[in-house]
Amino acid sequence: MKIYSISDLHLDINNTKPMDIFGPVWHDYLGKIFEDWNNKVKDEDVVILAGDYSWAMKLEEVVPDFDFLNKLKGKKIIIRGNHDYWWSSLTKVRENLPPNTYALQNDAIKIGDYIFCGNRGWIIPEGKFNTEENNKIYARELIRLELSLKSAKKQQQNNEKIIFITHYPPFNNKIEPSEYTRKLEEYGVSAVVFGHLHGYVNPKMLYNEINGIKYYLTSCDAVKNTLVEIE
Repeated sequence: MKIYSISDLHLDINNTKPMDIFGPVWHDYLGKIFEDWNNKVKDEDVVILAGDYSWAMKLEEVVPDFDFLNKLKGKKIIIRGNHDYWWSSLTKVRENLPPNTYALQNDAIKIGDYIFCGNRGWIIPEGKFNTEENNKIYARELIRLELSLKSAKKQQQNNEKIIFITHYPPFNNKIEPSEYTRKLEEYGVSAVVFGHLHGYVNPKMLYNEINGIKYYLTSCDAVKNTLVEIE
């Protein structure tokens, strides 16, 4: 079983909000992703989608985008991003997912020798983001982070590796330690997958290993619309 990831697809199969207005990297990006996905992924593999899956506003509107997902091989794991307004209650989301697709929200799932857990996360509250509101949301997401990690630990019986999925980067642009990264280290996470960032990014954001944890940025435009293997 191999593990791949790609995030921030911003799907709109009905083409009411095309992404190519944001630059040439978005031209036919879904065709490129589809081709790369089917060249790499086998049915037993896992593909992580770290948020911002669809532009849909309501759950019923995301059905065509789920149909797209259902045509792709492998088991899929999704979490909520800041633009996933269609994501209502977790129960309703899970009821509407296509086969072999799993939604995580502050909990965990074991597949093979790996445990996947995660939550949305939030902006590191520093600099211009050091506001009362951002600090409040960040504190709440830290609680949810620990709920996810505790759920993973409960399922860890044979030293399975823990892969943490979050939409927001767990550190700042300088890739400095945060309360998020300290918790990830405390719980023995092996790898972290995140998205959210678009346009030019610090190359070290794409892949970095810090204190034994591998960090992967997988926003589709940042990785040239190809799946990243999580090792």
